[in-house]
Amino acid sequence: MAEGRAAQGETLLYLTDEQLRQGAEAMFFAYRGFTADPDRILAGMSYGRAHHRALHFIHGAPGTTVNNLLTILGVTKQSLNRVLRTLIDDGLVESRVGRIDKRERHLHLTDAGQQLERELSDAQRLRMRAAFRDAGPEAVAGFRRVLEAMMDPEMRVQYQRLKEGRG
Repeated sequence: MAEGRAAQGETLLYLTDEQLRQGAEAMFFAYRGFTADPDRILAGMSYGRAHHRALHFIHGAPGTTVNNLLTILGVTKQSLNRVLRTLIDDGLVESRVGRIDKRERHLHLTDAGQQLERELSDAQRLRMRAAFRDAGPEAVAGFRRVLEAMMDPEMRVQYQRLKEGRG
């Protein structure tokens, strides 16, 4: 099995610059499609993709700290604070003082935050489910391997931690 994969990988080493450019363009357009549905939902709420990402990762790791969210999102503290302030003020996220370290702030979605996160994620899951169904199981596994291989090593570590945390 590994030998077959290695043989396939050898042919991939010879992709032309034009083929790679087309792959990058496909990723850009796919990302536009992937974010279009949540963008439409958020448009009337004065929220953007940063709000969506915060909701997504808080949902995936209830009680995550602000510092952990900063690391995952790779944004400035000022930028994240601006996003969190609106989500907290609007009753979508709750910030709780840490039990062990009182300086830490642990983030949780409120019921309204969970409802909005579900609506946003459902729209993306619907699109992904249809694409994965059309592509087939081998393409899905290959797609995941390609995405993971494109991650910087420190991002891959964070990704693995998230996956393991969801068991």
